[in-house]
Parts: sequence; structure tokens; C-alpha cells
Amino acid sequence: MYPKVYFVIPCYNEAEMLPYTIEKMSQKFDSLLKNGFISNESKIVFVDDGSKDNTWHLIKEAAKDKMFVGVKLSRNCGHQNALMAGMSYALKFCDCVITLDADLQDDINVIDEFIKKFEEGYDIVYGVRSNRKTDTFFKRFTAQSFYKLMRVFGVEIVYNHADYRLLSKKALEFLMQFEERNLFLRGNSPDWAQINNCVL
Repeated sequence: MYPKVYFVIPCYNEAEMLPYTIEKMSQKFDSLLKNGFISNESKIVFVDDGSKDNTWHLIKEAAKDKMFVGVKLSRNCGHQNALMAGMSYALKFCDCVITLDADLQDDINVIDEFIKKFEEGYDIVYGVRSNRKTDTFFKRFTAQSFYKLMRVFGVEIVYNHADYRLLSKKALEFLMQFEERNLFLRGNSPDWAQINNCVL
């Protein structure tokens, strides 16, 4: 039995990028289906975080294909809340979710490895950048400073990890118990209820 995987992608004013993202995710989804990684009940969920451009129209057009689902927030709630909204929607249907950013800066070919780790029994799989060669000096410097500062403050955080991760249904259920309104998912402890986690 192949897992029902829901891909959750928050979007804010992504009209320029979204056609590319839809095309690439569609190709990846078809490949995962063909190679037996995911169930045909899997979905790609775009969450429109109160965009002011053509983003929602593009999502609605994409959703004419059954592999896509659109979730529209009534206003801009912020990236982390949009992620939570998408995961909350997915929780009702999925075996696991994979979250990623709409600009696809993270390597979507690693998704195969995410799912393999899930099938080995891991509840959380983190996607971590091996390098930041494509980033500007300023972006590299600020990113490295951010992670160092978080460690100084005692925040448990996976280095060079953004919001590219897999969460099992079990991990999602624990996450949904958090009542924090000012969300920062990367700063939540990776040891939620001692669930099994893995860094790729």
C-alpha cells in the first residue's frame, strides 16, 4: 500500500513563479506515482496566504486537475500560519505531509529519499541544504548569524534547515496540539514526544 502524501506549499504573491512550480511539481508527482512512491490519493496543496496578485486564480486553474487542491486564507496570516493551515487540512486525509516553499529552491528530487525514510519508520525527515553557493554573501552571512544566535538563546534548531520537511500523521497530530499563535516551526523541538526524526 503506497502512502498518501500531501505536499503543502504556502504561496504569497507568487503569480510570477507559480506556473513554473505547478509544472515542476506536476512532473515530480507523476514520477512518484509511476515509480510507486505515493498513492494516487496523494495531493499537492497550495495555500494562498492572502495574495494581492493573480496567485489564487492560478491555483484555481491548477485545481481543475485532481492532483491539486487550493486552500485560500481570508487575509495574509504569515508563512508559518499558512503552513499550519495547509497541514491542518492535509491531516484529515494523509499518511504524511511534505512541506516546501513555492519558489522550489530546495531540491525536489530528494522527495524520494524523504518517502523512503518515512517507510523505514521515521516520523520527521528534515531536508538540509548541503551548501549555500547560490546565495549572495549577505544572505549566507545573515543565515549563518541567525542559526548561531538561535543556539546562543538555547533554541534547538537543525542547521541550514528551512521548511523543507516530511511529517508523519503521528507527528502532525502532536504538532496540532501546540497553541502558540506566533509560530516558528523550525524552532519547535525536534523531539516532539520522542518521535523518530532524521536529517537528510
